[in-house]
Amino acid sequence: MTTESSPRGDIGAISARRTESRDVSDIIGLFSNTTDVLFGRIDVVYLLERANLALTLCNEKNGAIAHAVFLDYPNWNITDQSDWESFLHENYISNSCTPLNTLFMHLCVAKEEYAAECPQEIVRRAFITVPELQFILLFIPAETNLGPDMENVFEKMTTAPDSVVDNDFTLLVCPRHRHYPQLYVRKARLEDHDDIRALWTHQSETLKETYSEYFLADLIESQDEDNQAAVGEAGDTAVGFMSLCSQVNVSLLQECFDLGPFHGLCKPHPEDILKVPQEPSLQEGEDKSNQTRQETEPVPSPNFEHVPDEDAAVQSSGAVTVPPAELLPGDVKDFRGSATLLEAQEKGAFCPVYRGASNAFCIRLFWIDEKYETRSLDFLQYVFKLFPDKDFCVILIPHHVPEFLLIQSFVRAVPFCTSRFGQELYVFHRAGLLTSFNVRSATSNDLPGVQMLTETLSLNKRILNDFRISTLVRRDPDGNAVKAFVAEVLDQIVGISVIRDEMHIEYIRSHYNIEAFINFNRHQREEHGHLCHFVLNPVFHHYTKYFLKEMLRLAHKSSLYYPIYPQYVEGKFQTPCAHSLTSALHYMAPVRPRRQIVYPLEELGINAPSEQVSKDQLSYSLNHTNRKLVLESKVSVNARIVVVGASDVGISFLETLVFCHCFNDEDHAKMSLRSWVNVVVGKMTSINRAAKYVVVSKEQRVPYDYLVLCAGQQYQVPSPTGADIRKLPTTREVLSEWPQRYTGKVPSNHFTLNDNQDCAKAAWWLREHIVNAEGNVIVYGNTIDIYTTVEALLSLGIAGSRIHLVQPPLSSNVTCLNNNELEGAVGQALVEAGVSVHWDSVLAQWGTGSDPDLITCASFTTSTKPFQLQCSAFFSFAYRTVDYETFKAINDACLVFDGRLVIDTKFCTNDVSIRAAGPLTKYSRRYYVDEWTHSNFSSKEIGFELAASMLSLLDLTPQPSSVASEGTDRLIPTYKGCKIKGGVLPGGYHYLHIAKPGIPIRLDLELSLCDHGMEIITGEAREGNYFRMHINKYSMVDGITCFSKEPFPASNYICLYGQHERLLNDLCYRWNQGQITDLYRFFREPWSMAIYHDQFIDLKEELRQALVSEQVPLPLPEDAAESSPCPEPLLGPVLRFLRRHRHSLPMYYPASAPPGAGEAAATGPAGADSPAP
Repeated sequence: MTTESSPRGDIGAISARRTESRDVSDIIGLFSNTTDVLFGRIDVVYLLERANLALTLCNEKNGAIAHAVFLDYPNWNITDQSDWESFLHENYISNSCTPLNTLFMHLCVAKEEYAAECPQEIVRRAFITVPELQFILLFIPAETNLGPDMENVFEKMTTAPDSVVDNDFTLLVCPRHRHYPQLYVRKARLEDHDDIRALWTHQSETLKETYSEYFLADLIESQDEDNQAAVGEAGDTAVGFMSLCSQVNVSLLQECFDLGPFHGLCKPHPEDILKVPQEPSLQEGEDKSNQTRQETEPVPSPNFEHVPDEDAAVQSSGAVTVPPAELLPGDVKDFRGSATLLEAQEKGAFCPVYRGASNAFCIRLFWIDEKYETRSLDFLQYVFKLFPDKDFCVILIPHHVPEFLLIQSFVRAVPFCTSRFGQELYVFHRAGLLTSFNVRSATSNDLPGVQMLTETLSLNKRILNDFRISTLVRRDPDGNAVKAFVAEVLDQIVGISVIRDEMHIEYIRSHYNIEAFINFNRHQREEHGHLCHFVLNPVFHHYTKYFLKEMLRLAHKSSLYYPIYPQYVEGKFQTPCAHSLTSALHYMAPVRPRRQIVYPLEELGINAPSEQVSKDQLSYSLNHTNRKLVLESKVSVNARIVVVGASDVGISFLETLVFCHCFNDEDHAKMSLRSWVNVVVGKMTSINRAAKYVVVSKEQRVPYDYLVLCAGQQYQVPSPTGADIRKLPTTREVLSEWPQRYTGKVPSNHFTLNDNQDCAKAAWWLREHIVNAEGNVIVYGNTIDIYTTVEALLSLGIAGSRIHLVQPPLSSNVTCLNNNELEGAVGQALVEAGVSVHWDSVLAQWGTGSDPDLITCASFTTSTKPFQLQCSAFFSFAYRTVDYETFKAINDACLVFDGRLVIDTKFCTNDVSIRAAGPLTKYSRRYYVDEWTHSNFSSKEIGFELAASMLSLLDLTPQPSSVASEGTDRLIPTYKGCKIKGGVLPGGYHYLHIAKPGIPIRLDLELSLCDHGMEIITGEAREGNYFRMHINKYSMVDGITCFSKEPFPASNYICLYGQHERLLNDLCYRWNQGQITDLYRFFREPWSMAIYHDQFIDLKEELRQALVSEQVPLPLPEDAAESSPCPEPLLGPVLRFLRRHRHSLPMYYPASAPPGAGEAAATGPAGADSPAP
């Protein structure tokens, strides 16, 4: 933040931020008579959509006082955007401008009273924001007066003698050195001590606690060949300090990190072993395995023998205080101690052997004044000169320290999965200082260089094939234009990318929330590109965003899209590596999938959306970048967050961390969580809170900084009561000892279904051993899963006479269906299928016969006399609780466990590093709400709130803390999301139940409440067309039950929850008038489609704001209501919503009129007899 003085004498603090779309009206308001003269006629929205950098200056009241927009091609359409570099070299002399170091100003406006200071401040902020930026250029019409304020910022560039461009336009340049020069870096001296210590004292309590008072002086004084110290100087004052050491324990780093891309941080040696040795005795299959290993070798490092000084003026981001991270010879013993924590490497895993000398030096300490942190990279040019025989600079950072500006130009080394090294390793190659990084269109002559670059990649054949297509044919087999680009440094190819036109942009727009990143209507169809391949030498990883920026400029694209297909899709490449996109993915944004409307296509007819919107395609996750995003800074958080449990809460938590939350089985394919999350398969068996690691399956150790427990509850193997049925015991006599934990060996024909893998395993076993054999299948329990399991058994072809449904006594008076009519229909279906049902029965014993691994019979006690059943397969859903090994791990770690893991209202356990949520947990007794747990609420919403609480810990931008009202810390939070359950029940009934969160009560008791509200029911359960909707006393939908023989759009009906009945086309009025006889048909009518739209909630909020702002008089006059049922302030947002989403809601336009025919066309859904909601 900078303090400025306006010409009128007003003093104020001026801050800078990125310009947003909401600033458009402010920008237009700052236009003056000279704006059009200097910059031409400007479409501000269009300009902001393509701006690489747009800055807004604000005063102390956060009011916008100035705006500037910068793009990577000239203003005034002087020349084609892909060819401006050669244009400048032909027409101007002493021109050092390149696409890497140059931006063009396309607009600069300011309030009159700030006009004197703002131009200088804006260009200074631009140089701070983009460290590589060296020049800002501006074309203005010839003979135009720039004005004194801008003349102080720009100077005229000299034209070449034969140039004719000067007759029409004048080129002005603003060089960096006049506004934000580089730091002067030199050797540290003792006289720098006071300046450096002031920075040290100001920035880091950790350093003061770690080192003595005279440590800094000793460090400066004891410099030698291996230990150096440097300071960055600005105006004769030391503003930054760096301590370096040339002794690095590379062997330890090789054990903990994958250093293949950096040749193990060693110099090449003839005896290096980089590949699996070939043995003559290898079989064909082994040869293939070795070939795979060779193909996945890293991209080779460039062969730059010399880095010229004049080409090393690279600017980059800066740094804040770094806790000490060093690898000194004297520390070898300590770090070897850390190495003993490593798990045994997988047998047969190949590890390269490097015999060369160390080729790296390390940064031990670094800190810099916050005002100059974006100049941190200025140190590297100097420190590489101190160690001319070393090619790599490394730095170790604790996991809890976010990426600061210096290491954003480094490459993060990937740790091995077995590594528990306590810090992150970042690497920088001296060739990364080169600024001759150039991106251009590829030619066929580049093929040898591309082959050399990609020869070790597993996808090199496809990359080369697409490269040949792009340089020779220029179109793929489908006729889409294909373009290839190469990045080169000192005439050596270091990067390759291939893009094509995105041909499925309508599908992307309708299925992914791409409009969170771009104003879609401001981009032409041909401006959307599809990224096919991207390879860049890791030495130049920090230039990835400039590679992407140049691809967009040279290809005349504004957006790039990159899909990742799920693993189960055959014929598609499955991982970022297979897509040749290991590095660029970090600089792209994951796009949230959109919830889709399930359209009744037959009812809509010609008013249905186009096939591009409604058709089903292979699901994939989508990543995106555009011109606005390529220069956005992206800070990585290296804190290790370990989530235990793939429950609904855990998945929702991870989804929210990746992007906004979205949740259903199909969406999992559209998220590609594996691109962002490492998956460890196993069961948590212990927690070491002191060392901060989790033991998985008693073997593998997974370290964490934050541990999130979302293991939930699972169906457990029931323990028979052991009652002797020969003595004719009753359930009452044995029930006091049930249930108990089963400790014996689980028979192989006993199944508890807790996840998809359990279900798949059971289905396979049944097909192999039961379907074509004889014997009974026992289903034991009283949850809804017993009914879905019986239906699955029937669908597999198992006769109903072989299925026995045994239900133990209920633990509460609420049944799983909680509806007598539905239970009667299901019971009748079971009878018709021949399924035997046994009520209030408790497992007494099971017999194993001659094979102790199989259950051959099972006996049960009842309230009267016991019975025994032959058994070939046993499915248990009797009780669900916390898994014993999970309980033991939690209990042994001394986390408070009181039947469930105890948490507070912020998901915290008694360990500040461990959080928990879901059915695994319960609130502390101090809240006096033992009956309320997370089981009473939506798992999706719980996961979202858990992620929100975690993000507040990791947020790099400080937020104002909200002080809770007195006493509210003892109240549990209120969640509003609905609880959903459903499935296919016996008889082929499709079942869905949507209910408000809370403690369930019997339906008949609920109906007897005086403030229950209204019940709307159509159809009958036994007929398979039952639809029940509960409208509460506030006229809101808070309960839906569907029970149908025909499949129905469940995702649509979920959208109805929480809506006001008036919004549902006057539901109660039409019901009372007898106009509704079938709710299924009613909610398939065209008027309802908008309610199912994923952004309908935004329209509701906009309308609510209009009502709250008193723009709409309430109540409306009777005559006005009759003439116009929708008031004007509300009509505008509705029409804008329909126009914006006309591709997905075409039914609101007359079939005879095109979607853009006018606002009047969008007054109601075509074919509907009622107005739009």
